Amino acid sequence: MHIYSYLALGDSYTIGEAVPLGKSFPYQVVQLLRKKEYAFNAPEIIAKTSWTTDELQEAVNNYTLLSKYDFVTVLIGVNNQYRGRDAIEYKEQLEEILKKAIELANGKKEHVIVISIPDYGVTPHAKSMDANKISKEIEVFNGINKALSIQYKVQYVDITAGSKEAKNDASLIAVDGLHPSEKEYTKWAEKIVEAFTSQLK
Repeated sequence: MHIYSYLALGDSYTIGEAVPLGKSFPYQVVQLLRKKEYAFNAPEIIAKTSWTTDELQEAVNNYTLLSKYDFVTVLIGVNNQYRGRDAIEYKEQLEEILKKAIELANGKKEHVIVISIPDYGVTPHAKSMDANKISKEIEVFNGINKALSIQYKVQYVDITAGSKEAKNDASLIAVDGLHPSEKEYTKWAEKIVEAFTSQLK
């Protein structure tokens, strides 16, 4: 029996900042897939709070990885937006990350899933910030990651629209007032599982 491997690349949203590691979306994805009787190893995660695309790139290049993975997810860019980084720079660096992700997925493009950047402008943490500016800038970055997903024929999971529901539902935000709660990550995990299972049938 084949035991599937899963590599999750990203930042604080991937490690599940402010929730227990087992409640992060990569771990919830694996748990949901195991419930469907697919054999999955624990996810391998290369992610750190505050990472931008270039920092993720550097980590991937210096990390001892398996030669290939069955699935790879990529969620990166919120810190590029937060730090006021250039959108063109984001496109160039994300493109390199995507190429590497496809290579790590043994060339199976449909086994790579790009996840959109959530809108943190609706969180209590962003109260003193310009929420409209945040939303508009994240929209630009999401336009880029979606376009690259189409160009490279990888799967795309949009969690941004759902993330805005946190504006009127505090249960979707973690105790730090910024990151998603376990409940919000479950919503993401369910969408990602759909993307995985479309390739497992």
